[in-house]
Amino acid sequence: MALWKSTGNGTLEGISHVADLDASKLTVTLSETLKPIPPPDTWQFGNIMTDHMVVAEFDPETGWSDPEIKPRAPLSIDPASSCVQYGTTVFEGMKAYVGPDGETRLFRPDMNMARLARSAERMALPPFNTDQVLALIKQLIIVDRRWIPLLSEHSMYIRPTLMGTRMGLSVAASDHATLCIFLSPTGPYFRSGGKSISVLAVFDTVRAWPGGTGGHKVALNYSPGFLPLRTAQKQGYDQILWLLGDDMKVTEAGAMNIFIVVRRDDGDVDLFTPPLDGTILPGVTRDSVLALAEAHTAGEITLPGLQKTFRMHASERTFTMDDLSRWSSDGKLLEAFGAGTAVIITSIGKIGFKGENIILPEHKGGLGPIANAFRTRILDIQEGKEVWKNWGVVVDG
Repeated sequence: MALWKSTGNGTLEGISHVADLDASKLTVTLSETLKPIPPPDTWQFGNIMTDHMVVAEFDPETGWSDPEIKPRAPLSIDPASSCVQYGTTVFEGMKAYVGPDGETRLFRPDMNMARLARSAERMALPPFNTDQVLALIKQLIIVDRRWIPLLSEHSMYIRPTLMGTRMGLSVAASDHATLCIFLSPTGPYFRSGGKSISVLAVFDTVRAWPGGTGGHKVALNYSPGFLPLRTAQKQGYDQILWLLGDDMKVTEAGAMNIFIVVRRDDGDVDLFTPPLDGTILPGVTRDSVLALAEAHTAGEITLPGLQKTFRMHASERTFTMDDLSRWSSDGKLLEAFGAGTAVIITSIGKIGFKGENIILPEHKGGLGPIANAFRTRILDIQEGKEVWKNWGVVVDG
């Protein structure tokens, strides 16, 4: 149960009335010396940061402080803080793109803000007005706009992060918090020249479990996967395919939602992704793929490279490694791909499982026709080349 609730009128109400986050009270202190921007071909995901960041603090006596944009620098956090000792950190991953019209756009940011609020509630962190967080993100983008690359498939990655900063070792929720928003220019996540990736199916360790935090974007979901990933990479695989349960249900691929394409007996195709059962992150790209697939089959749009009459039946359904093996043996497993903010869409060409490999059909350029159709259309919307359902949100200023 939350101690406070954002009312949308500048106040958090609950056990007391304290200040909500308010972007209109933002103060801006610009860096006196701006960093040089390295050449885009030297960028690796998340390794380069811009000049400034947003910081706001929550205190249970007063509520949210006036937010600041200031030169990016290390934060001062007590080593006994909740985020250090108990992993009470949640975050979001978003991107800003500059389109051919020169406008800067965010992609479906309302979904990121809603998920950030849900993640914070799950970790018992103080609440906030999501509209105000989005306003702060836009202001930070305006300040550091020079960092947004103008190349296609390049963008500004945005990482709003909320950390529990209550000092003390008692095992309890944090009633203090720090909100920090920072930016990182980025190019393609996988620098494999358009090749598909390989995944190793893992069942002896799990990413998430029923009743856990897999459906939220919390820091502690990611670090337990580092050791299995290292093991997979030593065996020559790029990522992990996470399995769950005795029946070895497929859940996610690395930090991505997974989709598979299966040929039906009637000539159509099924597009499957695991259902949101609490162990699956409700990805923004995942939701976008499902919506675009439905729109294509309903005749509302025609996805790039696909015939208008091409029908795919998108659904959220459970499938297992036995299903994948059977569909592959029957020649029905046409494509598999991961979806997420960082990668957009990336094809999976090989799935390792118990010493054997499921090899998927190869495609020129690495992406299968269906994966490529989604990637192309989503990227076109992100970059402002296509307009659909107000998914592209212009950053004014």
